[in-house]
Amino acid sequence: MSVTIELKGKNAIVFGIANDKSIAWHIAKRLNDAGCRIAAAYQERVEQLFMPLMKELNNPIYAKCDVVSDELLDSFFKKVKDEFGEVDFLIHSIAFAKREHLQGKFMNIDRRGYQVAHEVSAFSLAELTRRTVPIMKNGGSIIAMTYLGSERATPGYNVMGVAKAALESSVRYLAFDLGDRKIRINAISAGPIATLAASGISGFGEMLLNYVAKSPLKRNITADEVADCALFLCSDMSRAITGQVIFVDAGYNISGL
Repeated sequence: MSVTIELKGKNAIVFGIANDKSIAWHIAKRLNDAGCRIAAAYQERVEQLFMPLMKELNNPIYAKCDVVSDELLDSFFKKVKDEFGEVDFLIHSIAFAKREHLQGKFMNIDRRGYQVAHEVSAFSLAELTRRTVPIMKNGGSIIAMTYLGSERATPGYNVMGVAKAALESSVRYLAFDLGDRKIRINAISAGPIATLAASGISGFGEMLLNYVAKSPLKRNITADEVADCALFLCSDMSRAITGQVIFVDAGYNISGL
C-alpha cells in the first residue's frame, strides 16, 4: 500500500538554497512536487546558481536575504506576508563558520569567529521562527538541519559542532514555546552529503568513506532521502512529533565506532 503526501494549498519558507546540491533545494523541490508553494531566500553570492533553479518550481517567490541583516529580513518577510498571507512550513538549512575554524584545534578559535558561527547557524533559527510564527496561523512545521558533530567530537567540524549543539537545544526549547500554537519543530541530522557547505570541512572525503565502512547500511545517504524525511515532517503524518532530532544517516549514529 503506497501513501501519497499531498500539500496542495500549503506554503513554505526555505532558507539555505545555494545550488542544485543543497539539501534545502532538494527539500524545496520535494515540497513543490507535493503541491506546496515555495518562498525562497538566497544570498547574493549564489545568485547565478540560484536563479535557474526557481524555473523548476511552480510559481515561487524569492528574494535576497541574509539572516544577519534585519533590513533584508524585514523586506523578505514583508514580501512573503504580502504574497502568501499565511505560511505552513519553515525550512532552516543554513550554517556558517570561517574555513580556518573548520580545521586544526577548536580551542584556537577567536571570539568573533565563535560569535559568527553561532549567530548564523543557531540564533538564526530563533530569529526566523519569531518572524514566521505571526503568519503561521493554522499550526505548521519547522525543520532545521543538523549533524552528529553536535554530540560527538568530529575532527574538522570544530565550532560548527558546538553551534549545532546550540541549534538542537534551541529546537527543544522552541518546541515548548510553539506547542500551544500547534506548531511542531524538529531537526534532521543528516549523514555527510557533498554540498557547497561541506566542501569547507577538513577531511570531508575521508568522512564519506568512513560512513560507508561503519554505518549499518554500508552506504552514504542522498539529499533526496533527507528531503523525503522533511516531506514527512511537514505532513500530518508527523502531527505528534516535535522537539526531536531525527537521524537520516544510514544508521551511523547508533554505532560505537
